[in-house]
Order: sequence, then structure tokens, then C-alpha cells
Amino acid sequence: MATLDIDEYQRYDATGLAELVRRGEVSREELLEAALNAIEQRNPTLQAVVRMRVEQARRESQQVSDNAFFAGVPTLSKDLLMDISGEPLASGSAALAKWCAKEDAPLITRSRQAGLVIVGQTATPELGLMGITEPKAFPHPVNPWCADYSPGGSSGGAAVAVASGMVPLALAGDGGGSIRIPASYCGLFGFKPSRGRVPLAPSHGEVWQGAVIEHAITRSVRDSAALLEQVNGMVPAGPYPVPVETGYLAALAAPIKPRRIALSYGEPLGRGLGTRISSEVKAAVEKTATYLADMGHEVEWCDPPVDGEALAKSYLTLYLGHLAADLEWISRETKTPVRRLLIEPSTRAIGRLGAKLSAKEYEMAKRYWFVAAEQMSIFHQRYDALVMPVAADTAPRLGELYPSAAREKLMGLLAFPGLPNLALKAGMLKQMAMEALSRTPFTQIANLTGQPAMSVPLHITSNGLPVGVQVVGRFGEDKQLMQLAYALEQHENWQKHLPRQAFRD
Repeated sequence: MATLDIDEYQRYDATGLAELVRRGEVSREELLEAALNAIEQRNPTLQAVVRMRVEQARRESQQVSDNAFFAGVPTLSKDLLMDISGEPLASGSAALAKWCAKEDAPLITRSRQAGLVIVGQTATPELGLMGITEPKAFPHPVNPWCADYSPGGSSGGAAVAVASGMVPLALAGDGGGSIRIPASYCGLFGFKPSRGRVPLAPSHGEVWQGAVIEHAITRSVRDSAALLEQVNGMVPAGPYPVPVETGYLAALAAPIKPRRIALSYGEPLGRGLGTRISSEVKAAVEKTATYLADMGHEVEWCDPPVDGEALAKSYLTLYLGHLAADLEWISRETKTPVRRLLIEPSTRAIGRLGAKLSAKEYEMAKRYWFVAAEQMSIFHQRYDALVMPVAADTAPRLGELYPSAAREKLMGLLAFPGLPNLALKAGMLKQMAMEALSRTPFTQIANLTGQPAMSVPLHITSNGLPVGVQVVGRFGEDKQLMQLAYALEQHENWQKHLPRQAFRD
């Protein structure tokens, strides 16, 4: 079968490829084969894709409606939460290596209806727990910008696949920065919608008390806007009454009104965690401020009015509690006692800590979410958006942030009766917060408050690595935030910076 030239395929975003199909310049089959060839060439080195579904994709490509927006454009889903009926979903864990989903997740169903063809699944850390993608059960994705570096996580595989040109967009999820962090590290656009905008029900209802939201990592703003227009809106069994919203693409074409925008290095969020912000990250925030001012927006420096240490403690308390529940669910699904599950030492240790949390501790942690949401609501009475870092530095080296062997051995001691309680009383939760979030304390706030947030790729460092800048909008104003992203994209053509060396043999 004739195939579309890979260099030509990688020149377009998803919207551009779909336009080629509608004009009859390429067929859906040619698009699919180009994607499969790109994955075959790049994945052995970059390790973005953990599982392929080639024959299923070929069948599904033939069934795409001629009226579908994406017209058969290939994509990848994440090996976490994105159930495909009857197919494996390991969630980055050996404990779920043989587990198969019972029904399609809403994002999968709606993405297919929009004309996307899912050709495989991308790597994630075990159960999506880390801001790096280095699971013990699967190979580790490599940042296309530099072979020694991590793409971040938990949607690390998705970011690698898009940045390297395997697919023009990849489905992703964000529970504490898992779309924005890898987008920042890989020079891509990553948009986290408002809470409830994209439903997880019926398979999961809500995850992490609604902190988790799914969408995609893309090269272009228009792809992200088009996909969100196609997949947003509540389902009957969903916990949030969020109706379908249209007009995302139309908003991009509309003139943008001047806005009042707050700028911050985010220092109050990381101060209690020992965060040190690099000069390159500060430069990226300052460059964004200059762009916005040049575009006619009113910009001024103002930090978010939230206690970063309390925010981190609240986030991790629920993170621990949910992991304990997740391990119990895996135990029931696999008919394996929790103590015998094939999980990583750090996952097991965190689960044991979570199992010892009281209902009171859990509820008090959740109540702080609403304190933060109210504080940010007042903040946004003055400011339309907040610009601050995604991460304190560029991408870490592979292995740099994974728990050391000595740390894992220490975590193993939590198996002894009584030690989890003692560890919590001795301040282990704070220590975990410092270790887990000190590099990325800026992204969790939007998950806890439910606000839309995005990473825009506006800066390349002196050593050639990308730095994303985060922009947080008012709760529910996804369309307005996407419109600001599009204006920034027009001001600075960030796609020219993509690591083209990753596209060549």
C-alpha cells in the first residue's frame, strides 16, 4: 500500500492532516500508515508507546465518518484511565499487566466520534503517581530534545510521541500537572480543562476527588481547541452538571480584548518545599510578560494568595488516601491480596501510609481545596489570568528524580506493624511533599481549585531545552484561556522550535 511520506506527514498538525483528507489529497489509509511508519522508526529509541493496536486501528479507520472533524487522523491514548473495551490497560504497573477494560471510556468514545483513530497506548508511571515516566514494568520514554533527559510525567509517553512526530496529538490526563509538566519539558502545548469539562464516568466517576481531568497534548492550539469542542460535556452518570460548550474554534478567530494579567515566579507555592527557580525559568516568565504587554494586555506582578505548604499537604493527603483505595480495587479486580501485588516499593509504601489516614484527616485535607478555590476566586476578581512557571527548571535527567535504592529500602520498612502511623506522626508526609513536589509545586493549585490551566512553549534555554510557561484562568473560562493561548501562538510561532532531529533517520 502506498503511504504518505513521513516528512510530509510530520509537517502538519491534526487539523491540517484532516484538511488534506477532506480535499482528497491523501486517504485515511495513507495517514494511518504514515503514523505506523513513524512509530516503527522512532519508538525503539524513544519508548513512547507501550502497546500497539494496528489491526484494530485499520478496521476503525475504515469506519470513520466522512463528516468527522479529524477525518481519520491517528492518535494515541494513555495507558491509564482511558479504557478501551476488551483491551489491556496496565496503568504502568505489572499488577495490571493482564487486566482488560470492560467498556470504552467517554474520552475514547468521543475521540472516535470526532474522527481520531487510536493506534496504541503511551507510557505512564505506575498508576500515574509521579511527575516523571519511569515505571519499572515498562521501558522509560526519552525526551526527543536530548537523549539523556526525561519527558516528565505522568503523560510522558504522550509528550514524546507528539514532540517526535509519531502523532500530531496524543490523549493525556492531568491530576497535578501531568499534561502541563511533560508539555513544558517537550516544547508542546498542554491544556488542562476546568473540572468536569471532560467526564471520566461511567468507568471511574471522578478520580482524586475531581482533581484529575483528561484532554490532550498537542503541537497547535487549534488542535487542542477543536478536540475540546468535540469531547467536552457531561454524561448521565457523571458527578458534574457541565453542559456541552461550543465555540472553541470560533473563539480563536475572534479579536482578543485587552486583559489584566498577573505575573508571578510562583515563589509562595514552593517556598515551604525548598524550591529553587532557575534563571531560565524566570527568563521564560519575563519573556511571556513582554509578549503580553506588546499585545496590549495590562500586566503586573502579583503572587497567588495561597499557602503553598498547606496546599501541598492537602494534595498529598488525598493522593495517599486514593492510592490506598486504588490498591484495594486492583486487589479485587486481579483477585490478588494487596500484600502480593506486583507494585513498585514506593507505590506500596505510599499505599500503606494512605491506609493509615483517618477519615477526619482526609476530610480536613479536602476542605482546604475550597479555601484555596475561594482565595483564587477573589484573586480573579481583579485578574483575568495568572502567568507563572510550570516547573522550577528544565527537564530532569532520566533517573534523577526516581527514589534511590536506599530510599526504596527505607520505604520497605513500612511493612512492619505500627511503622506507617509512626512515619506519619514523624512528618513523613511533609518529607514526601518536599521530595515529590519541590521541582513542580506550581501546577497542583489548578487541579485542586478546578481552574483551567495550560503550558505554552515560549522559551528555549541556552542549552537547547524547552521551558513552558503556565497560564491559569478563571474557573469555567476555558474558551477565554484558549483564546489567549492562540494569540500567544500567533505572536511566537513555537512549532518552529520542535526537535526536528528526532524526525530524521
